[in-house]
Amino acid sequence: MSPKSEYQCTGKLFEDDFAEEISPAPLKKEEEYKQEIVWKNVGYIVYFHVAALYGLYLIFTSGKIETFLFSVFLFIFSGLGITCGAHRLYAHRSFKATTPLKILFMIMNSMAFEDSIYEWVRNHRVHHKFTETTADPHDSRRGFFFSHCGWLMIRKHPDVKRKGQTVDVSDLEQDSVIMFQKKYYKYLMPFFTFFVPTIIPVLFWGESLNNAFHIAGMFRYTYLTNMVWLVNSAAHIYGMRPYDKNINPRENRLVAFLTLGEGWHNYHHVFPWDYRSSELGLFRYNFTTRFIDWMGQIGWAYDMKSVSRDIIQKRAKRTGDGSYYKPVWGWDDQDLSSEIKKDAFIRFSKTE
Repeated sequence: MSPKSEYQCTGKLFEDDFAEEISPAPLKKEEEYKQEIVWKNVGYIVYFHVAALYGLYLIFTSGKIETFLFSVFLFIFSGLGITCGAHRLYAHRSFKATTPLKILFMIMNSMAFEDSIYEWVRNHRVHHKFTETTADPHDSRRGFFFSHCGWLMIRKHPDVKRKGQTVDVSDLEQDSVIMFQKKYYKYLMPFFTFFVPTIIPVLFWGESLNNAFHIAGMFRYTYLTNMVWLVNSAAHIYGMRPYDKNINPRENRLVAFLTLGEGWHNYHHVFPWDYRSSELGLFRYNFTTRFIDWMGQIGWAYDMKSVSRDIIQKRAKRTGDGSYYKPVWGWDDQDLSSEIKKDAFIRFSKTE
């Protein structure tokens, strides 16, 4: 039986969507919908994870430290192609980028192997417009496994295809960098995802071909993929909802740390056009925001949109779950929540 589709999402993706209040019609139920497993995808996912586990074994047995450090760098480099490029720049238009930065994002994104920017952005916009409905590609109401990776193992629900055709992607089609990547993705992806990470360790510090491929290639890629998937799964299930308690996305600091700042998900779904994707900045695990700021300082990123603190506080007070951090004068202020106190670091504590 297919999941229920009566849930009414906000239907707001960009800042301009608030110019006119729109209540999307309930999605049509698909009573006869049956899940069909795509065994080819299942095979790929299983293979990648087995190869990644072997790569993890090699890290501790025969891999060189240079290869591991190179993999960490590639994780951040390729990760920014998703968090900064496909997500904040293209999916939400939260800032603008010069052509050199767009090309850099295209290379980063091709190395991430999370589908082309065009396909990724289209799916993500559908996710935001129809969150937690049968039109949501990775509907978290269907459980952790489905929203994490199970959605890639079955045919799309008919509502995903139907509503996906209603989402505007004309801006993507007018971007020459995106369309170039889309056209040549089957060549760009394997070159940047597997060939480059493999050949550099071999040529520059004498790593074995087997180690380079399974550590910098397979392990790095599979680890990154699971971190991206956590935003769809864990950040929609575990955590607080200080900005809107009526939607599933949560504030999850562990996911934020692991994904360069993408775990502040309740905030992001309420204000998806904010380039910071949170109001907490660098000090709460948001490296992606810091990278955009750096690009802004050299003139490669501009028109970075954000939300005023007054609007944030009003929204949190109106629809939040009460966990929003309020201004306080110090430790004993009654507005300092127990959650904040519990997470505080207290050195040389004495029991009174």
